[in-house]
Amino acid sequence: MSVHKEISEHSKKQNQIVTSFLKLEQQRENYIEEAIVLCKQKKPFTTDKINSVTKQINELARKGIAPQRMLVTKEMVEEFVSRS
Repeated sequence: MSVHKEISEHSKKQNQIVTSFLKLEQQRENYIEEAIVLCKQKKPFTTDKINSVTKQINELARKGIAPQRMLVTKEMVEEFVSRS
């Protein structure tokens, strides 16, 4: 395999990881916003969907390109809402 082709393949793989990360990051933000809205309305909520996506993001991060994200607890959402 030529060096040019190897570099192209490597770049393509990295681009796929970044694209996946960006989609997951947006989904995570949407789930966080959903939890915040429910918390503000004093309705029941969980962080399950947030953390499911977070785990997928962290799997990508293990490949060395995407940044890791923290798991979110219910208490973190409640604390955020109480400060806003």
